Amino acid sequence: MVVYDPDRRYKGLCVSLEDARVRVVDASDSSIESRLAAIEALREIGRPKGDLGAVLIYVPKARSETDEEKQVDPFAFYAESGAVFPRDDGDDYLSLCLRAKPDHSTEVRRVFAGSPSGPPFSVVDAIGGGASWPQLRAALKVESGREILTALLSPTTRQAEALKTQEGWSDESREFLSATLGMSVKTRGKTWTAIADELWRFVLFSEFVFDLPVPLPESLQSVPRAPDEARPIIEDVCDGLRNSPGTRNLYIERAEGIEAELDLTPRCSFIEDLGDRDTFPFEERTFLKAAIKGITTNNTDATRHVLARHKNSVWRGKGESHAQWELVRAGLGLVEACDDNERQLSEHVRTQASLLDFYLGSLRDVDRLQREFEQAIGDFLDPHDLMQEVIDQARARYGRLVEKVQSAFVKHLAAAGWPPQGRLANANVFDQFLAGRLKESGRRVAYLMVDALRYELGVALEKMLSEDGPVELQAAYAQLPTITPVGMASLLPGALSDLSLDIEADALVPKLNGVRVTNVGQRMDVLRRRLGDRLHEMTLNDFVRSKPKISETVDLLVLRSTEIDSQLENNPETTLGLIPGTLKLIRVALHKLRGMGYKDAVIVTDHGFFLNAQAEAGDVCIKPQGNWPINAHDRMLLGDGSADTHSTVISAEKLGIRGDFAQVALPHSMAPYRAGHLYFHGGASLVEAVVPLLLVRLDTEKNPTAGRVTVTLSYKNGAKRITTRVPVIDIQVQSDDMFSQDVSVEVLIEAQDANGNVVGEPRPGGDVNPATRTLNLMPGHSKQIALRMDPDFEGKFSIQALNPTTLASLSVLALETDYTV
Repeated sequence: MVVYDPDRRYKGLCVSLEDARVRVVDASDSSIESRLAAIEALREIGRPKGDLGAVLIYVPKARSETDEEKQVDPFAFYAESGAVFPRDDGDDYLSLCLRAKPDHSTEVRRVFAGSPSGPPFSVVDAIGGGASWPQLRAALKVESGREILTALLSPTTRQAEALKTQEGWSDESREFLSATLGMSVKTRGKTWTAIADELWRFVLFSEFVFDLPVPLPESLQSVPRAPDEARPIIEDVCDGLRNSPGTRNLYIERAEGIEAELDLTPRCSFIEDLGDRDTFPFEERTFLKAAIKGITTNNTDATRHVLARHKNSVWRGKGESHAQWELVRAGLGLVEACDDNERQLSEHVRTQASLLDFYLGSLRDVDRLQREFEQAIGDFLDPHDLMQEVIDQARARYGRLVEKVQSAFVKHLAAAGWPPQGRLANANVFDQFLAGRLKESGRRVAYLMVDALRYELGVALEKMLSEDGPVELQAAYAQLPTITPVGMASLLPGALSDLSLDIEADALVPKLNGVRVTNVGQRMDVLRRRLGDRLHEMTLNDFVRSKPKISETVDLLVLRSTEIDSQLENNPETTLGLIPGTLKLIRVALHKLRGMGYKDAVIVTDHGFFLNAQAEAGDVCIKPQGNWPINAHDRMLLGDGSADTHSTVISAEKLGIRGDFAQVALPHSMAPYRAGHLYFHGGASLVEAVVPLLLVRLDTEKNPTAGRVTVTLSYKNGAKRITTRVPVIDIQVQSDDMFSQDVSVEVLIEAQDANGNVVGEPRPGGDVNPATRTLNLMPGHSKQIALRMDPDFEGKFSIQALNPTTLASLSVLALETDYTV
């Protein structure tokens, strides 16, 4: 061991340790001689049969900290090879003395404050004399000074009884409090109640003063408080009282009483910064105002600091305070997410595809945070308008971001049309994901049609359902206009080619092959004519809450839910909190379906929605000139007319709308054509028209699949350009599920251009199934697959490894052609 001692405080102690088994090398006088002595001692201790058992090297200088210092320290080698003192801050002289005199920490600190280099051992040894508080220890059945202090403040039932019946502890407690806290007890009463009242006020007021970064008001200068040396034990005891479930309520009661007794609120009203600790309830309100100010002044770091520091505050457990803090937290999350996404937005608006991908990966989370924030507002009553600044700021930040996004989206909509090329149209969902399944005899499928399940809710639902089994989430692109009759009709078979919109009696009437499909009955008739007794339909709520009798002949069970849309249409300000109930209902339904033998569930929706809470009185779009007989929820006009500075006019055909009108008008912004909408849909925006599609496997017990699968694609050891129209791609599958190593994974390989068009496919034969163009791989195995590229294609493309059932991407490899067509 090497002992570094710049103050030469431990020299005598170190020298006294030498004996036959311990060699002490003193480097005080001669560095050269001490080096030689250290080398010799090290040699001797290394001899197998030597008598020397330990070497202590005493060095009267500070310990070497940096590598440079250790290079010039001749004894650093010994410190690295063995032990060193002091090892860390816990070995400094003050810490050692505090550990030696735990019941007299305040007096120890006072002695050190008067001696910059530290008092000698004899002074520290004399602290406390023989005081051990025997009567307090016996009455309270505790040992340490901290435990005695806590028991005097908040005794257990047994301790309180002992303090009532036993004598002698009162005088001893006065000595104890003087020694530990520097407190001179004023009361002449000898009962616990009298002493406790004074002690609580002394301890809590002391903590308040210690934490106060500004001078104490003159009117409070005479209130007794502890010296600075008592700060550690004061803060430790207060933390314990606040954090312990057994003493928390007593702490709240005492703190509220002392705050009123000392009249702290008006006396400290001019102090803006009260520190970090919330000893008294009025401080919590001050900290809340600081958190609010951070948001309103764009100093979100300050708000984040306050939230982190006070996330476990004893005062946040009170109902109103908890709601206030939650609203601030939600507001901060929304503001910061808006700032982050706005900074990135310019990188993702060049094309419609890049903007859509940005929404799916990031922007949709801003919608989630906005919904959670508005839900927090709906759950909170603010009679004093304390939170209005937070509400206004967060809503303004969200409004600014969505307007920038909408401006870019409308521009691309006019140029590229809708639905986006190479992506899944909602009108093709039935034909692509249900028609094929229903061709298999006995394959029972559930079709959950959930009104207004916007994309971010689909993400939340996917996370929830993944706890129970395999689920795939994809983005689909809604039929315009995004209103329920049109959206639900687009989820019927053949809608992509056969859905049209007619005008009858000034109303928009969706038709499928000329047949009206405006209401639920008409839509279900379409399926019934196709499936007969293989179809059964009912509401999601009835299915979950009843015992439905569903025939064995039923292969398609349609479950309908309108709760989200109807709740938000009626009262969006207070019904946002009901949305999780619908998601829960879906989860319960899927559990029930598993037990009934259903193999798959397809969850779809008609449209998304926009929460327009940030709108002001003037946020309304003026209708453009023209003949517009149909107004879809004040978000889209259908007819004929001309564009202006407020509205874009696009041909109906370009937006995928077939009907008795040539053009569609929609606002440049997120404003509707009529004021007063807090909740709306009907138009073309990311949040209205990008919707989720969830594919849930319900037969996993009978047909086990691999756990978490990782697919890796590569080409020529990392090359990024292909020089042949028949490139060979390496594909490897790994599974981290030890129980799925023997289960093959089916993968579809495609080459796609930037618009999602297929420009290359695997050559059939060998490992590639000729009928499905898929291949099966065992986890841990790899194969080489030859692709046949479209002879007319050149440029950038990507190799996609897809789930063949859901077309969900498992891996992507970006490549580029390096040949001439």
